[in-house]
Amino acid sequence: MFHVKPSDIPAPPPAAERIFGENLEKAVAYHLSLATVGSQRGFIGPREVPRLWDRHVLNCAVIGEVMPQEASVIDVGSGAGLPGIPLALARPDLRITLVEPLLKRSVYLGEVIEQLQLNNVQVLRGRAEEKALRAEVGKAGVVTSRAVAPLGKLCQWSMPLVGKAGAMIAMKGASVHEELERDERQIRAAGGGKGEVIQVGADLLPEPSTVVRIPKVR
Repeated sequence: MFHVKPSDIPAPPPAAERIFGENLEKAVAYHLSLATVGSQRGFIGPREVPRLWDRHVLNCAVIGEVMPQEASVIDVGSGAGLPGIPLALARPDLRITLVEPLLKRSVYLGEVIEQLQLNNVQVLRGRAEEKALRAEVGKAGVVTSRAVAPLGKLCQWSMPLVGKAGAMIAMKGASVHEELERDERQIRAAGGGKGEVIQVGADLLPEPSTVVRIPKVR
């Protein structure tokens, strides 16, 4: 089994303090958990450990730039807690529900929530497309995700969880414009409006993160 040596775990970059503020210590603890426990349990690839800060923790945290104040947020397919955990640390005013179908990951998320004493975060095991999960989690002002599914499918899963006047705000890559064009019909059928592509973290990170915001219109 792969084990990470403490000497192999990078220190937080200067931007981390600006992003997390008084929660920097908790962010460092989460980063350490991803690099050790997360890697040992197969949630994080060994090659990702040296770039966990920039490519995973910080680039997820900066999506808080486009989140409304004191919003309720559902993170669909949270995995090892990305983007939900960094978002909760950067924006403690948000109320975040992590939705994760796999038992081993949902157990890990519960451990992280307890370890970091994240009173604004809860985890629910299930799939966003399941009626039982939808009934349990209710609706939120924002539904977010990272690397879960193509945009059209993601809208089908996410929009039923978005409340009135809310939006899906999903992390996406360079192909997001093509996805918006390709999946326009699916997005409309799911109740989504016109998508807006936004760059976040441009003044904080070497490479900004890209999100697409799709409002719920019906």
